Formats: sequence, C-alpha cells, structure tokens
Amino acid sequence: MAWFFIKDGFKGDFYTITGEDANHISKSLRMHKGETLTLCTEDGKRHECIIESISLEGVKVKKVSSTVCEQEPSVRLSLFVAMLKGDKMDDVIQKSVELGVHDITPVLTKRCISRPDGKSLESKIRRWQKISDNAASQSRRGIIPKINPCLDIKDLFFDDYDLSLVFYECGGEKIRDLYKPEHKKIAVITGCEGGFEEEEIIMLENRSVKRATLGKRILRAQTAPLAALSILMYESRNME
Repeated sequence: MAWFFIKDGFKGDFYTITGEDANHISKSLRMHKGETLTLCTEDGKRHECIIESISLEGVKVKKVSSTVCEQEPSVRLSLFVAMLKGDKMDDVIQKSVELGVHDITPVLTKRCISRPDGKSLESKIRRWQKISDNAASQSRRGIIPKINPCLDIKDLFFDDYDLSLVFYECGGEKIRDLYKPEHKKIAVITGCEGGFEEEEIIMLENRSVKRATLGKRILRAQTAPLAALSILMYESRNME
C-alpha cells in the first residue's frame, strides 16, 4: 500500500496530491485510476483512498475510510544526539524514525568534531528532515518525526519528560531498572565519537538526567542511539 503524509485536510471526501508525491505516484509507482493508497494527516489518522484521476494538476483521490493510525508507539521518545562526523547522522535519523522516535535534536558537546556553521547547519537540517519524511513513509508511521534546531548541551533541560537518560561509556544503570510503565515521555541522550566530558554528565545529572548503560561493550556513536531506542521500545512493549 502506497503511504503518504498531507499537512492540510480533505475538502469533503476529496484531496488532490501535488508536487513530488504526485510525481512519485504517477511516474515511479505507475499507479492508475481505481488503485488505492493511504494518506496520513497531522491529527494521527490514516485515510484509505481511491485514485479518481491523474493529471498535470496532480493526483485526485477520494476518501473511502478513516481510522486512528495504530503504528505509533505508546511512548514518546525524543532523541538528543551529539553531532556526528560525515553521513553518520543520516543513518541515525533514518533508523531512529523506523524504530519509532518522536523527534530528534542535534546537540553540540565539547568533544564534537562536526561543527557546521549557520548556513551549512540549516542545509543539513533540511536534508535530515527529508530523510525523516522518507523513513516515516517507508515504515508506515502515523507522523513525520521533526528534526529540531541544533542546541548546545548546556542549553538542554528536561522538565517536560517523565524520564531522561544519558548513555555514558563509563557506565550507568540498566534501562530495565530505570524505565517504568508510567513513563510515557522519555528523553534519550547519546554522545559523539569521543563521548562525553565528565562535567557534562554531572551537569545533566543536576538536571534530573539518569546515567544509563548499554552493556559492557563500547558501542559506536551511531550504534548507541539505535540500541537505546530499541531497548526502550522493547521494554515498553512496542516491539510486539
């Protein structure tokens, strides 16, 4: 089933898909009148539609049925990932979206080697948002996870979260000992290739962030966030 996201709602039972999605439907997928596809709206609903027509103006569809999208996890995981070198961030963002992350915030820490300037960073965030868009469609998500503006680690606060975890290569508590079923909004913080400075960890702990571990082995910076998200999805029964 072809799966797309729309920002504005239906006009009655009809909607016209335009732009890249319309081109993808007509040229890449080679879909035709009478075939079905799914449109997701920002209210978390999925709408099963049938193609009415395909023209230069776009792809006109008719809504057949609407339901709440059941693909979204029961926990809201926000990933705060230190800036990584090269295209490692691309992979982290893609896989995190597939795993069910709610939103992603790039973070600058003292040991970050990648420190793009303003224009370069804006360009990267636009590209990362596109990666998120594509991964959300591929994995049949109900929402498109947002890529937030980059923040310095000293500007991170977690008052709105039920549980905040920083994954530190020097050890911490097990996720299963920290996570409780009542935790519905969780912050996950991971470092860059060089890890964290001890003073950064202490600062985060002073802001009610818990030190957590992913085991005795030292994981690569692009592996750690995916392992953490996977474990939290499993512990919260969102892998069933």
